[in-house]
Amino acid sequence: MQAVLSTQIATPLKSNALVQFDLDMDDAPASAREFSAHERTGLALGRDYALHGITPPIAHLYPQSPLQRGWLASRGRPVRTPASPHVERWLALRTHAWARGRSFEDIQLTPHHLAQLETQHCPISRELLDGESTSIDRVRDDAGYAAGNLAIMSRRANRAKGHRGYAALADMATSCAAGPITRIGGLAEAEWQRLAVLASFVTPLSHAEAALIPLHVLPPNRLRLFNPIQALQALVTRQLATPGWSARLSRLEALLPTDTLRTDFNRFLLALAPRVLAAAELQESHQIRWALEDAWSLPLVQKRWARFALQLTAEQAENLVERAAAKKLSPVHIQRHDDATDGWALATAGYAA
Repeated sequence: MQAVLSTQIATPLKSNALVQFDLDMDDAPASAREFSAHERTGLALGRDYALHGITPPIAHLYPQSPLQRGWLASRGRPVRTPASPHVERWLALRTHAWARGRSFEDIQLTPHHLAQLETQHCPISRELLDGESTSIDRVRDDAGYAAGNLAIMSRRANRAKGHRGYAALADMATSCAAGPITRIGGLAEAEWQRLAVLASFVTPLSHAEAALIPLHVLPPNRLRLFNPIQALQALVTRQLATPGWSARLSRLEALLPTDTLRTDFNRFLLALAPRVLAAAELQESHQIRWALEDAWSLPLVQKRWARFALQLTAEQAENLVERAAAKKLSPVHIQRHDDATDGWALATAGYAA
């Protein structure tokens, strides 16, 4: 039944009549009206909690909650395979996005995808991560939770990053370098530099600007790189982390179109390789990764990379990456995305429509 609140407002008319306005308050049962997109998402989320045998967070267990209604309606159904930690993280991330009104792309962003993001150390602070200190960051803040826009890092680094994009993060690193304060927001200059580089990967930049960014942090797994020259930069740098890199880089060099490019490529490698060879005794993969990243702090490495990279165009860099992948010259999987931001909700700044 609908409760009708009638309010009479006296309005001077020629007939001296009164105008009546009806203000209807809709308390019709949910089954009798259309669900909003927010409610539909909450109901589906509650259903998935039930189907995986997990009780939703207590904050959402109140009678008006669509999540609770979906959970209660599905509790009697057979439970699927007991939820893995990645399923639990997937449900928690969906709940977090739904409660904040953020977009969540649920076709590619699956528990399996989240499992591929796992890392033992924060790529920004390099601290060892555990359940309490780990968070999943939307690298690009004006996009939603979607495959290619997520990275695992420490909560401390995530809080410091906040809503900042590439330019603002680079400014923070510059501010730390200028002093006298060497830590801002709990992070030092090197950590702000890594955050800035991380954000640059998913920020469309001109070829010339992207070519001048030192690789202070290697791209986390499954992150999408928008700038082809950075993809080439990461591909070349990663080579030195696995045996047989010299032969692979020689084959990559042979793909370069001119003698000048091949010469400058070799000069760059002669600057980069010694720093990594000096750390040859390193056995842990994260230590080798850090040695590669730290090598990019050397001015000579940056200078020689810039000389080589600025001779290429973005199209040439992209072609080199694709040819290297086709010839299996990359130690990591490379996948091309023709629509890299599909499902990122950029039109709504990352919020659910």
